This record gives sequence, C-alpha cells and structure tokens, in this order.
Amino acid sequence: MANNIEPLGFREKLGYGLGDTASNFFFQVFNIFLLYYYTDIFGLSAAAVGTMFLVTKIVDAVSDPIMGLIADRTNSRWGKFRPYLLWAAIPYGVCGYAMFANPDLSDSSKLVYAYVTYTLMMLAYTAINVPYSALMGVISPSSTERTKVASYRFICAFAAAWLIGTFVTPLKNLLGGGDEALGFQLTMVIFAVLSVVLFWITFATTKERVAPVQEKADIRLDIQAMLGNGPWIALFIAALFTLMNAAVRNGSLLYYFKYYVGDDGAPIFLIFDRTAVFMSLGLMVMIGGIALTKTLCDFFEKRSLLIVLTILNAVSMAAFYITPPDEYWLMVFINCIGTFVIGPTPALVWAMYADTADYGEWKTGRRTTALVFSSLQFAQKMGLAVGAGLAGVMLGYFGFVANEVQTEESLAGIRFMFSVIPAMLALAGAAAIFFYRINSETIRRFERELQERHAV
Repeated sequence: MANNIEPLGFREKLGYGLGDTASNFFFQVFNIFLLYYYTDIFGLSAAAVGTMFLVTKIVDAVSDPIMGLIADRTNSRWGKFRPYLLWAAIPYGVCGYAMFANPDLSDSSKLVYAYVTYTLMMLAYTAINVPYSALMGVISPSSTERTKVASYRFICAFAAAWLIGTFVTPLKNLLGGGDEALGFQLTMVIFAVLSVVLFWITFATTKERVAPVQEKADIRLDIQAMLGNGPWIALFIAALFTLMNAAVRNGSLLYYFKYYVGDDGAPIFLIFDRTAVFMSLGLMVMIGGIALTKTLCDFFEKRSLLIVLTILNAVSMAAFYITPPDEYWLMVFINCIGTFVIGPTPALVWAMYADTADYGEWKTGRRTTALVFSSLQFAQKMGLAVGAGLAGVMLGYFGFVANEVQTEESLAGIRFMFSVIPAMLALAGAAAIFFYRINSETIRRFERELQERHAV
C-alpha cells in the first residue's frame, strides 16, 4: 500500500460498520416512523410535532460541537473516541425506548413528554455518535482505507435500514396484536438491546491509529481552523440540504402510501404490505449500490461521483409526482433505480469528511477530528429536523387530518412532499458539493506530508 500503511482487516472493518447498524436501529425508525407515530398513534398535531423538531435543535447547536471538543480532548487507555462507545451505549438504548413508551397523559402533557424524551435521545445520540463518527477519521491515516471502512459502515447501516423498512410494520403488528402503540413499545425494546450490544462490539474490535501533532489545546484556534477549511464548509452546506431531502421524503412516505396509494395494511407478499415491500426492495438495491463504492472510486473522483449520483437520484424522486396511485410496481421500479444510484453516496460523503480532517491538519497544523465530525453531524441533524419540521408544517398547511379521508388539496400536498420537494433539496446539495475542492492528487500529497510530520 502507498506510504507503507498497513491495510485494515475484515474483522475491524466489519466491527466498525456494526456501530452504524446500532445507530440505524433508532435513526431509521425516527426517520421513517416518528412523525407518523406522534400524529397517528400518540395523538399530537402535525404542526406541533414539526415545531418540536425545529425547537429542539437549539440543544444540538450547543451539544454537538461541545461533544466534539470534549472528545478531541479525551485521553484514555482506550483512545479519544472509543471509550464513549462503551459508556454511552446504555443511556442511548434507554432513551430510544422511552420515546415510544406511550404513557397515558393529557394532550398537553404528551407534548411535554415528547419534547423531553426527544431532547434526551438527541443528547444520547450526540454522546455516542460524534465519537463513533470521529473514530473513522483516526482508524487509519489512509484515505483509501477509510473509504473501504466507510463502505463497510454503510452496508451495515443500510442492512439495518432494510430490516427497519421491511420488518417494523409487520413486527409491531405481530407484537401488538392490533395495538400499534404496544407494538411500537415492544419493537423498540428489541432494537434498544441490539443497539447496546453492537456498540460494545465496535468498541472491542477497533483501534485508533492517528494521533494529532500540535502544541497545545486551544478552543479558539480549533474553531478558527475548522471555519477556515473550505471543503468542510461545502460538506456542511451539502449535509443540510441532503438530510432535509431525506427527512421530507421519509417523513411523508407513510402518508403517501396510506392516503394517496391507499395501502390499508393488507399483505401482498407473506406478511408484508405495500409500504414494507416498497421500502424493503429499495433498501436491498441500495446495499448493492453501496457495495460498488470502492470500484467506482477507482475510476472517478469522489466529488464528481457524488454530484452525478445525487442528480440522478433527484430525477427519480421527481418522477413520483407524475406516477398514478394505481401504478404500484412502477413506483417500486422507479424507487429501486433511485436507491441504487444513491447507494454509494453515504460512504463517499463520510470518507470525504475524514479527508477534510486530514486537510485541516495539513493546512493549519491542528487536527480537530471530532470537532469536524460533530459539526457535520450537527448539520445532518439540523437538516433532518428542518426537513421533518417542514413535513409536519406542510401537512398542517395542506389540511391533513390524521386517520380521516383526505381532501384533494391534502393528497396533492402529500404527493408534492414525496417527490418535488426532496428532488429540489437534492439538487441544492449537489450544487454545494461543486465547491468541495479536494481531489486525489491533493489527498496523496497531504497523506505523504502528514505521515512525515507524524514520524518526526
């Protein structure tokens, strides 16, 4: 390997990837089912939920960069980032379950409960996922190796997403015996236990290999170095638009199938209804796309790949605006095309995040891995919150009423939210990536020079 960097073994790459499986047991449930759970099961208004998603990001605006600064300054016998996978796993699991505990409360108390449990879960998510994400930046000094790790990470992540999309609906129906609230409670107990165990496996199977070389800790200089990192800024803006796209589309998915397509929950294949089959096949195809990441990176620059694949995915999403509600298998086909082309992009993005940490150290002499990842993770969480909040507000604006026959205006709004708006946000994200100016030649140069500095 170039620069005499030892390649990572299968055990470590898979062990790291399982950490994102743990994350996605909650993340994908929130992304796909949370708005629906709050409106159609817990009994909150769509506008109130949308507002909550936005208001609670005030906490993340503070907690994410603070966690990044704390992690960068952590020194233990296990490293800077790995200890948090051990310490924060149980609080993460408990908080995730608490969101779906469905206590018997008044309407106003339910909203308070939602605010408190959602905020606590986001804090727990920050405490474990900022260090987990930053770990990829120090698991190897090689950008090529980190791209491989990112591929493993997102194969594991979307394997979890496939399990969520395929089995949550039938599992909560089976466990709840017709009681959706109880079904969600019991399902989340299973996911909570699995998440804790998987994070501990990641802790046990990984190592930190890149140590910063800098004179002293200085928060002001760390932030100044990060804000002067042009590629980081491009990724920050792209993350906002990309996750807004995902949140609006996934947040409207259940409404699209329940009210526009007319999915009544009846199985069309074994125990799986139309919504579950749609998500399951799309995510299976996406995993195939992720598996091509390394091969594509051998022939194309990450930046160019990301732009082209994002634009193709935007076209596939926009096509749903003109797809009739009775053309279910056409919907499945279009969705599979879109998910296949978008498959490599998460691994590309996270490998690029790690490259910006190297780039920042190369330019300034200060390595702020966790701060870089925490700030980008905040951008993602903000994008998700704004997107989910936008979905909730738009549902209210279009006159949506839960569990009722929808008006033509409401149905048109749901269709617009599922197609045109995500496509526009995806294109905005692709435009931001245009300003990311790290190429393979630059990577080879800073890898060589950083290795020389670290050796000295």
